[in-house]
Amino acid sequence: MDEMRYVSLTAENFGPHSLDKFIRRQHVKECWRRVDGVLALRPVEYIEEWTLEERRDAAAQVLGAVKGGGAAFGAFSGGETAGFAALAGGRLGSRGQYADLALFYVSEPFRGQGIGGRLFRLACSAAREMGAGKLYISAHSAREVMAAYWALGCVEAEEIDPRHAAAEPCDVQLEFRL
Repeated sequence: MDEMRYVSLTAENFGPHSLDKFIRRQHVKECWRRVDGVLALRPVEYIEEWTLEERRDAAAQVLGAVKGGGAAFGAFSGGETAGFAALAGGRLGSRGQYADLALFYVSEPFRGQGIGGRLFRLACSAAREMGAGKLYISAHSAREVMAAYWALGCVEAEEIDPRHAAAEPCDVQLEFRL
């Protein structure tokens, strides 16, 4: 297997087709939902899989984050994008305390290898350099996704960003103290 390379993404090393082979596939069986004010695991089964158009839209979002004053990182193996994380430009929160972890994904064949943890740490470092005190994450509520975020040390957000909550009402709003 090829060695994993981690790089800061720019318009020079990442383009509109960089995610064409990326596999965003997840068989979701259970999701966390708020029931009577408390998170509870509920049966919710479906398969989430990105189309080519959705992969190219994600690539455009990565490039938009970089051009908009944010930062992005990629993990590459043998020319394939194994994972990526992007911080949106600007800040969230009543005191501007949050950097927005807008995108954070690992391609299906590369999961379980620590790639997400390494990308997360790179994003945290960049967020600190941007002056943020916390990361804000609007996280997919699937059991496996939430387990990964909790293992990284994320907790429920003290302050909910209304734009994120409205865009993805089933997401769990998280934060990570930097």
